[in-house]
Amino acid sequence: MITDLRERFNGAFRQENYEAMMSWLAAQHDHRPPFPVAETPVFIPLDLKRRLLTGCEHVVDVITAPDFLAKSAAAIPAGQFVPGESPHTTFLQIDFGICLDESGQLTPQLIEAQGFPSLYLFQDLVARSYRKFYDIPDHLNHFFGGLQHDTYVALLRKLIVGEHDPENVILLEVEPHKQATRIDFYVTRDVLGVSPVCLTELKLEGGKLFYPRDGRWIPVHRIYNRVIFDELLQRHDLKLQFNLTEEVDVEWAGHPNWFFRLSKHTLPMIKSPYVPESLFLHELQGLPDDLSQYVLKPLYSFAGAGVVIDVSPSDIERIKDPENYILQRKVSYAPVIPTPDGSSKCEIRMMLLWEPEAARPRVACNLIRLSKGIMTGVRYNKDKTWVGGSVGFFEPDPMD
Repeated sequence: MITDLRERFNGAFRQENYEAMMSWLAAQHDHRPPFPVAETPVFIPLDLKRRLLTGCEHVVDVITAPDFLAKSAAAIPAGQFVPGESPHTTFLQIDFGICLDESGQLTPQLIEAQGFPSLYLFQDLVARSYRKFYDIPDHLNHFFGGLQHDTYVALLRKLIVGEHDPENVILLEVEPHKQATRIDFYVTRDVLGVSPVCLTELKLEGGKLFYPRDGRWIPVHRIYNRVIFDELLQRHDLKLQFNLTEEVDVEWAGHPNWFFRLSKHTLPMIKSPYVPESLFLHELQGLPDDLSQYVLKPLYSFAGAGVVIDVSPSDIERIKDPENYILQRKVSYAPVIPTPDGSSKCEIRMMLLWEPEAARPRVACNLIRLSKGIMTGVRYNKDKTWVGGSVGFFEPDPMD
């Protein structure tokens, strides 16, 4: 997006450099990511950076309001409330599609907000891999707020491990070694000492949790939660000795309830030039006259599952639980990243962290998805190049 840097990068690009980068990336934690890593990072100009940060503040204004807990109570489905909820989320992802406004300027439009972890450790690793193999100007940064690699890792250690021995902290997931995002689990393990553990491995005794390791049962004092309820509820084959909704003596790094409270359920509450109109389906008095300009989204799906892009009245009529859906005005992603075989569209995830003592969360890092398909998912970008996961390097702000 910074034109001169993009032209310079594209002109200097060599496929062998990219392959060397991917080999180096795979060697760091003995695992090659199964999802596509884009051939390029993204160079974010200052004006777009300021708009993204302003959009984040508009979201944060809503979730820090005194009435947010009451307004979001209905977001937690019956039977899925987890005891021991924290006063606020620890992790927050705010996803923006990059579009063009009426004057042709780059502008973000909110796609989704999630009170759930993302690839915090992997994104730093992939940023360092781009720097190692490409000429990335030193003044650009993938972090925010003065963070650098060491202080960023220290902040994640504080929020994920806390005061505990890392052995007593687990990264909890369903079949973690089969997840597409498992590279982030392995980086977390190697950097923070927190091992990925499957939910089926836990046992509950006397209100306390344990997991097996080297022939011993290790007490669990803190859980870095990566379990998504939507996926868990579909796994009827799992044999569990512990259900997330049971009372247990444990701390949470990312309490599961915030996955629901901070979700698409939050979107209709946010009024901002960077947030497209969002409407709860069950509150509609009638369908919009321009229904074709909206997208139908289930509140709690993940990775785009269940989204209807070209909505018809019959799609609405088929919905049995309209309280679990929203209509969101369509966002027109702009093809703003020139590549050797056509321009890529861009979605930027601003990755926030919320310390226990802080009044508000802070933007810490970022994740970018490049796409040439109708959506950003892998299945929409098969057989395409210069697409997939990436990271943004942002211009510094002289006002900081």
